[in-house]
Amino acid sequence: QVQLMESGGGSVQAGGSLSVSCAGSGYTYTPSCMGWFRQAPGKEREGVASISSDGATRYADSVKGRFTVSRDNPTNTLYLQMNSLKPEDTAMYYCASTTWIDARCRFQFSTADFAYWGQGTQVTVSS
Repeated sequence: QVQLMESGGGSVQAGGSLSVSCAGSGYTYTPSCMGWFRQAPGKEREGVASISSDGATRYADSVKGRFTVSRDNPTNTLYLQMNSLKPEDTAMYYCASTTWIDARCRFQFSTADFAYWGQGTQVTVSS
């Protein structure tokens, strides 16, 4: 059974940095697409960044140039480095993976593409 467990996150002042990680377990394959989503109170879950197993990345416009997604394929571990954080980045951050084996992440973020989700880790940015 596939499980995803986020770690990291926390609280930081605006302009600061945080990193979050996601450890995957139970895989019998390397998921070709993994990603980060976030959800703020009262808002819909939105895509933040995704990365295909070949290293191709995709970012939401709101985080482009500030966030960096990476992954370690042998361990199915996903990372998100967040720099120059803003109060509007405050949200619960979730990692997710697809069941795909050989398809790259789509250009448009869609929660429907991702079958497995972590429990989430809170990121709070104060002004």
